[in-house]
Formats: sequence, structure tokens, C-alpha cells
Amino acid sequence: MFEAIMLSVIAASTPLLLAAAGELVVERSGVLNLGIEGMMIMGAACAFAGTYLSDSVIVGALCGVLAGAAMSAIFAVFTLGLAVNQVASGLALTILGTGLSGLIGAGFVGQRISTAPQLQLPVLTDLPLVGRILFGQDAFVYLSVALVIGIWLFLYRSRAGLVLRAVGDNHTSAHALGYPVLKIRALAVLFGGGCAGLAGAFLPLAYTPFFIPGMTAGRGWIALALVVFASWRPGRLVAGAYLFGAVSILQLHAQALGLGIPSQLMSSLPYLATIIVLVLISRTRGISGSAAPASLGVVFVPDR
Repeated sequence: MFEAIMLSVIAASTPLLLAAAGELVVERSGVLNLGIEGMMIMGAACAFAGTYLSDSVIVGALCGVLAGAAMSAIFAVFTLGLAVNQVASGLALTILGTGLSGLIGAGFVGQRISTAPQLQLPVLTDLPLVGRILFGQDAFVYLSVALVIGIWLFLYRSRAGLVLRAVGDNHTSAHALGYPVLKIRALAVLFGGGCAGLAGAFLPLAYTPFFIPGMTAGRGWIALALVVFASWRPGRLVAGAYLFGAVSILQLHAQALGLGIPSQLMSSLPYLATIIVLVLISRTRGISGSAAPASLGVVFVPDR
């Protein structure tokens, strides 16, 4: 029972961790992208289509990453190139992604693909309790953890990470020092889009072997709240993602145990938890007192 619950939690948490990790880098650069949901569903649709047509999970995952990056490029052109409002652009990106993914995936609804293989190590995978949890996951799970570690090393152990944080904290000073603010933010936005696309690709390639319109089911919005919950720190992101993932699968195990709780209430728990977390953070610390980049949501246009 413990093993089954932990496997379910990991599966539910992985797309949240992948999407939130990319958004953390974006917001550290001083940009707010609310289009994660649209990039994720586009990644899911393109990943399924790529896998179905090529019979390769790797090709499908790459298609998902490219789809998310392409959507984020649209966001970057409007917000960084044309100085369009970031909130409006992000919401429009979500709407665009939802509609476009339905168009792309319309011909694949009802089709089935082979999911990503799980790691199988002799002896280690067969260990009781922890064997399948630690040594029996698919590549997406290990990649999500490696991604967070890599982001932490990049932000706090590299000069490039220091520059990115400086751009997010004070873009005017960074520009005065000669750093290309718009280029740095554009690269961060593309990276975040690729991560969101990969998070969406996880859903049809590892979570379920089908594509269903709207299968992200609000995970993009939870990933956005997760970045705030983690105070823009990669280490806390892991704990938050697995906490939110545990809440999201609680409904399944509650129904299996026969608890008399309405399924509609259980389905709303992840979103209710998101709201509660945001309220608690704003009341106890306030956004201005957290590690949020000082220029978050501000578009910087250097002198021409």
C-alpha cells in the first residue's frame, strides 16, 4: 500500500516540478509568464503526435519541448520585443495553447501509444518498499530532480546565474553594467517554455498512454503557485511539488478506502490547497518580503 501511494505521488508531482522549475528561472529573470497551462497542453499534444507518428518516446518528448519553447517565443516577442503587458500576454497564451492543442490532437483522440519505459536494475529495483520508488521510475522523474539540481547550481554557483539574478533584482543597474537584459530574459523565457512543454509531454508519454483535450487539468496554474510557495528557491520547489502532488492523488486513495467524501470536493483539493498556501504566504511574509525578484512583471526597454 505504501509503495503504491508513493508511486502515485511521484507520478502526480513530476509534471508540477518540471513546469515550476522552468517558471522559477523565468521569474528569477524578472519576467512573469502566466501561459504555463497553454504551453503544457501544447507540449502534451505535440508529444503524443510525435510519439504516435515516429513510434519513439524520445522524439515525442523533443516535440513537446519544442512546442513549449515555440509558444514561449511568441510570449517573448510580444512582452520583450513589443513591450505588451505580461499578464494579458500570458493569459492569451494559455487560451491560444488550449485551442491550438485541441486542433492538433483532434486526430489522435482515442489512439494509444507505448509509454516511457521504467528503469529496471537487478536487485535494486526488487528491494522491498524503496526498490521501485527509487530505482523503478521512468526517465522523466530522474530528469525532473536533475533539472532542479542543475538550476540550483546555475543560480548560485555560476557567474551566468548571478547575472540572471541581478537582471531580475534590478534590471536598470544590470543594463548600466553592460549586460544584455532583453537577451537574458528571452533565453530564460525560452528555457521555461521548454520545461513546460516537457511537463506536458510527461502526461501522455508516462502518466497515461492517451491524449485527451485539456488533460493538463489546471496543473500549469498549480505550478505557478508552487513557485511562490517555494519562495523562488529550487530546494523548496521539490518539497512543494511533492506536497501538492500528494494532495492531488489523495482523492483517488480516499475513494479506494470507501470514505464518504464527495468526489467533487476531493477533486478541488489541489486548487484549494493552492489558494490557502498563497493566502498564508501573503499574510505571514508578503510578496515584497520574500525572495521575489524586485522587477518581476516589469518589462524593461533600454534606450534606443
